[in-house]
Amino acid sequence: MEKIGIFYGGSPKGSTYKTAQSLVKHFGNSHAAMHNVSEATREDLEKYEYLILGTSAWGIGEMHQDWERFIDVLAEASIEDKKIALYGLGDQIEYPESFVDGMGTVFCRLPFKQNVVGFWPTKGYSYYFSTAEKDGKFVGLALDEDSQPELTGERISKWVSQLKSEFRIN
Repeated sequence: MEKIGIFYGGSPKGSTYKTAQSLVKHFGNSHAAMHNVSEATREDLEKYEYLILGTSAWGIGEMHQDWERFIDVLAEASIEDKKIALYGLGDQIEYPESFVDGMGTVFCRLPFKQNVVGFWPTKGYSYYFSTAEKDGKFVGLALDEDSQPELTGERISKWVSQLKSEFRIN
């Protein structure tokens, strides 16, 4: 039975979608399933033991527009007992003042921030400011497919290993 629900906001051909696909492959199809937040429901959120939420940063750091519509569903869902991990995509060269801010906004709007796991080091990134940075770490996995695409695969692999430990799954 699938334990991990991966919810992404964005184009079904974009980097946030491709990251969700990669996460499903790393966890395995029998453990994880992905949902586009443009079609997801409260019931979809509630049926998983663990949630992974992903967004890109649109414009100057906003979360994807599909998340704008889904964030209230997330806030109203019964997820108080679920561990939650976040990932965000951004461009640290073009938008160094708002790098992965979409992920920061999703984090900010979460009703149960204490359930968030998967914090990620800021080392190896070059940006000026990010609302996704808390206490010297990102609130989740930060990816830059524009400036550092060669690091994405390794970052995802390391993060999945970290999440398996924090989720306490094999």
